[in-house]
Order: sequence, then C-alpha cells, then structure tokens
Amino acid sequence: MHLPALVAYLQGLRDNNNKAWFVMNKPAYDILRDEFQQLVAEVVAGLVKHDPLLYGIEPRKALFRIYRDIRFAKDKTPYKTYFSASLAEAGARKSGPMYYLSIDADGRLHQGAGCWLPERDLLARLRHHVVDDHEGLARVAKARRFAATFGSLSQEDKLARLPKGFDADLPGIERFGESLRLKSFAVGVDRDLTKTMQAGNEALAKSIVTTFAAAVPLVDWLRRGRARPG
Repeated sequence: MHLPALVAYLQGLRDNNNKAWFVMNKPAYDILRDEFQQLVAEVVAGLVKHDPLLYGIEPRKALFRIYRDIRFAKDKTPYKTYFSASLAEAGARKSGPMYYLSIDADGRLHQGAGCWLPERDLLARLRHHVVDDHEGLARVAKARRFAATFGSLSQEDKLARLPKGFDADLPGIERFGESLRLKSFAVGVDRDLTKTMQAGNEALAKSIVTTFAAAVPLVDWLRRGRARPG
C-alpha cells in the first residue's frame, strides 16, 4: 500500500476529526482502505503457513470500522485515526486468541497477539489452564524467538494479589503465581514505519508475518486453555 498517502490521510483526519472533512475526503479513504485490505490479505496468506487455523479468513471482514463508539466516551471525536484489523480462527474474533495490527497517523505499526482483557469466563479458563500447564506457558515465554520479538507477556492492569479462588498454598504457586495475576495473556510490539515508507506491500506483509509467527505458540497455548471445560 502507499504508506505516505495513508499517513498523510490519517494526519489530516486527526487534525480535522469531523464529518464534513471525512465526507469531503471519502474517495481517498476508500482507496486507502482497499489498499489496507490487500495488505491484510497478504498477511493472511503468509501467516496461514504458520497457523493453519486461520485458513479461510476473509480480509474484508477482518478490518475494523473507522467509526468510533462514542456512546459512553468522553472523547466525542467520531473517527479513529488508525486503520486496524484482527485475525482469528472462525468464531474467535470477539473473544480471541487473535492477531491484531494497526497503522496510525504517526506511521507507527502496532502488532499484538493473544487475549487482551478477556471476559470473565474466558479469563477464568485461562487461569486454570495456567495451573494445569504452567510449564507449557513457561516454554512459550522462554523460547528465543518469542522473547527476542516481544520480550514478555503484557503486565498491564496486573492484579496486586492472587485472584479469588486461587490459594497461596497451591502446590507450585511460586512458579506460576505471577501468571495468575495477569488480566491479559497478550504480547505487543510497535515499529516506526516512517523510515521505510517506500517499502512495498510484499516487504511490509512479510515483516508483519515474521513478527506474528513468533506469537503462534502463545496463540496455540491459549486455544487449548479456551477449549478446556469450564
């Protein structure tokens, strides 16, 4: 896709976040969204080789709407200032685990993977999965490719103490107690695209796939946790 054009458009939208500007520039938006959809299609084609469960994803349905939900938000600006998409197997786009990417008005590419702030039932399943297979999660986190790409699981909103239902005397708690306190089982990384603005879709898609491929073991571990009995 034409990254300079996308960034310029998003910067304009950020500076003029209103319906009049959006409508006036709708032709540019339509072209750029089509280009972003093509980028997502190329990412899916590459990533499915590492994660076959993504086979059959429709890139058009993977894209998020640019319209913000302002019903309960203090910020009433109507449009997002980034293009984004999520990739997940059939039936898992809302709950995860999934892969997520976005490009914002500063030319920053964000990639994430896993389950971000999952709903209560899924979070409970994942925490019990930690107890059952903390060694598997440890292998994922310590893998060289995973650690080099993401560092570690997100610690954002981490609980100060163990969640209800988990006893501090639980055998082996010293090895996996920190993981039980997580509210998300996810990783993320940002990259500045402004220095490689002229790179074509193929090169950008390949680099995105390379990053996502490092997260496949985490996504697989989370899928097993999601599937465990409640």
